[in-house]
Amino acid sequence: MIKRLRGIRFQLMRSELYIIYFSLLVIALISFFTYSVLQPNWLSLEAIFFLLAMFVIVMTPVGLYVIFNKTKSIKERINTYSIFVSMLQQGKYSAKLYLEDADDELDTFGEELNDLAKKMKDQVSTLQRLADEKSEFANKAHIAATMEERQRLARDLHDAVSQQLFALTMMSQATVKLIDKNPEKAREQIKEISEMALQAQNEMRALLLHLRPVFLSGEPLNEGIIRLVEELKKKSGMQFHLDIDEGIDLSQSKEEHIFRMVQEALSNILRHANAQHVTLKLKDRDQEIYIHIDDDGVGFKANEKIDQKTSYGLKTMKERCEEIGGTFRIKSQEGQGTYIDIRIPK
Repeated sequence: MIKRLRGIRFQLMRSELYIIYFSLLVIALISFFTYSVLQPNWLSLEAIFFLLAMFVIVMTPVGLYVIFNKTKSIKERINTYSIFVSMLQQGKYSAKLYLEDADDELDTFGEELNDLAKKMKDQVSTLQRLADEKSEFANKAHIAATMEERQRLARDLHDAVSQQLFALTMMSQATVKLIDKNPEKAREQIKEISEMALQAQNEMRALLLHLRPVFLSGEPLNEGIIRLVEELKKKSGMQFHLDIDEGIDLSQSKEEHIFRMVQEALSNILRHANAQHVTLKLKDRDQEIYIHIDDDGVGFKANEKIDQKTSYGLKTMKERCEEIGGTFRIKSQEGQGTYIDIRIPK
């Protein structure tokens, strides 16, 4: 309520009251001056106070009513501009602001907003065209990228799975020696071995997930994502809730970017989230493609520095999204899972 009273409309109403009461002060000064200096017979103190009281009683509600109605259209136009800016923030660059031909400052501001939206739409189209051209070069560099990916997987195997298997070997050998001497401690170490084996298994599944082809190999985007999820269902205990539209008409470059973003998100969930349920939505809306991925895993503090590998994956997803003119948002807290929203204009 207090915030509304600070709005432009109420500021103009307060200005109107200032004008009314300043006018009242001027009338009072003139009346008292006339009464005390000129002393006409027709003017009395009672008449002056009656005049001032009637001025306050009549002009205050009349002035407020007039300014309230006059500012109604201004408020509606400002609200329209605010909604239009919100649509631009959501990536709806094809939206257009219809002006009222008032030929005032607000109309000029509206024309500038329309020009800005047109420029943003042109820039998104340029980004998407560049992404298509980039896709052609990417096909030519596929062999080199495959070699680089093999080297990366080899490093990940050495840094993650290989070290975990080595640690499992050492701990299991130590546990065998403790079984007779200290059964309780041996039982605790067996639990740690089980947790480490599960983590190593998840790391291996995530690496195998990245062994899928970079491209969709001619299959539609929705079928490629469903096949990816079906593979994860067989290899993990996670439950997936899918809501994927069919027949989404996109360029090859956009489909490849979306597929790799979904692949990277599922890999992060498998490797780090320890989740039981995953929701994945891919919706074809009027002006945009909407992608939502969330899990009920351990989450993390999004405003703090996170694990280097995870942050690299999220950074890659954000860069892929921006390459095709989209917006990328992530929300996560410890113990509350992770939510990813991606919006890509058509």
